[in-house]
Order: sequence, then structure tokens, then C-alpha cells
Amino acid sequence: MALRRTLSSTHKTLTKFQQIRGLQTFTLPDLSYDYGALEPAISGEIMQIHHQKHHQAYITNYNKAIEQLDSAISAGDASTAVKLQSAIKFNGGGHVNHSIFWKNLAPIKEGGGEPPHGSLGWAIDNSFGSMEKLIAKMNAEGAAVQGSGWVWLALDKELKRLVVETTANQDPLVTKGPTLVPLVGIDVWEHAYYLQYKNVRPDYLKNIWKVINWKYASEVYEKECP
Repeated sequence: MALRRTLSSTHKTLTKFQQIRGLQTFTLPDLSYDYGALEPAISGEIMQIHHQKHHQAYITNYNKAIEQLDSAISAGDASTAVKLQSAIKFNGGGHVNHSIFWKNLAPIKEGGGEPPHGSLGWAIDNSFGSMEKLIAKMNAEGAAVQGSGWVWLALDKELKRLVVETTANQDPLVTKGPTLVPLVGIDVWEHAYYLQYKNVRPDYLKNIWKVINWKYASEVYEKECP
């Protein structure tokens, strides 16, 4: 039996909120595919743990931090409010990044791995020379991330060109610049691949392109760069 994509049918949308004491807190988003649907590129076991455990932990800790921040502000406790900023950035970034990551993936039978056509395809050729050169660049920069982090294909809306960026830990792409829009983000934390690829991150990076959802990336690009 295929591993199911959620623990609860109540998690229906990416940005669904629930109200707690007037605060808007996040819940775990559904995936649009089963956990095992990305095999053999990414195992169902990794996807299930990554989604249900790791992403959920970021959401839980983010919600906790913003509740504590609300209490600190209400009490006029500036010291605690400042100390909470790192937890908010880390866990909120973890939620933002993973919410993008799930949409960046698609089963092969649903178009995963199919290269982009149209405007994004042209932009990739113009910016990097070819799709193959873009993949090689992102693989090299992703493999070179020290410790944990992300490698991104982004649109710089101000310069109107594509760029490759990396971010450390769970820093969202916006920390590299307010005009950067994420098109494809690849998680290079060990929890994204270790159970299957051990410590060989380059093999994971090589294979994940087989399930990259270029249709989603193209939709974002066309919306942000008409």
C-alpha cells in the first residue's frame, strides 16, 4: 500500500491558519502526491519522515515562538522579544522553505523532471547557456554548502535575470535580497537524503532533478516576470 501523504485530512491547504488567542499559526500542508511517488529518486521513507517529522517540527516550534513573542510584547519584555528572533527566523524559515520544496517536486508520471519550455526555458539558456549547465552549477554549489542549507534557482525581479544562490541552515531566500523570488529550491540538509544516499550529497543532487517540477517553476516565473 502506498504511503499516504498526510496524517490528517484536516490539513487542506498550504497556508491554512488556525486561530490561537488572536494569533495566526501555521499547520502542516498536504502534499499533492503520495510519499512513495518520487521513488526511486527519493524514497517514500525519507519523504514521510521529512514531511511528518522535520517540517512539522519547524511549524510546531515556530508557532510556539510567536506565541511567546506575543506574550513578551504584551508584558513589555524587550529582552525576551529580541532573544526569540533567532527561533522565529530558523523555524519560520524552515516552514517557508519546505512549503516551496514540496511544490518543487513531482512524480515522473506527472511531469517530474521534464525540462521547462517557453519563457523560463529561454531565460535559463540566456542566463546559464543550457539546462545542463544550470544543473551542473546548482549541483556544484549545493554540494559545496558547508553543514546544512539550501541551493536555489531564483528570479531577481529588479535585475530581471535568473541567479543561483545558496542559503545556510533554514534561512529563506529573501535573506539574500528582497527582490529574489524562489523558482526551485533544493534542500541539502542531511535529513533530506541520508537514509538513502548516506553522506554522498552529490548523488542525491544528481538524482533529484528526475523529479523537479518545472511546471510549477515556470508558473511562478511567468507570474513574477510577465
